Amino acid sequence: MEYPCIVYKRDNIRTVFAGNKPYTHHKRYQLTYITRNPDTEVPDRLVELPKCVFDRQFVVDNLYHDIFTIYF
Repeated sequence: MEYPCIVYKRDNIRTVFAGNKPYTHHKRYQLTYITRNPDTEVPDRLVELPKCVFDRQFVVDNLYHDIFTIYF
């Protein structure tokens, strides 16, 4: 991988039922922004996306990982 980068994966699908049948599905994704720069503004911009919530940050091998949860 080349840094900075964004990695995402589908985390969950929430199903709402009506009349015992699936009515809507809400897909939840885990989005990870990985960078070598701890002072980047990208996480501040990502958290401004609709239905996006910051979850946590951690550092591994001098790479900063910012984790977000986002719904589509």
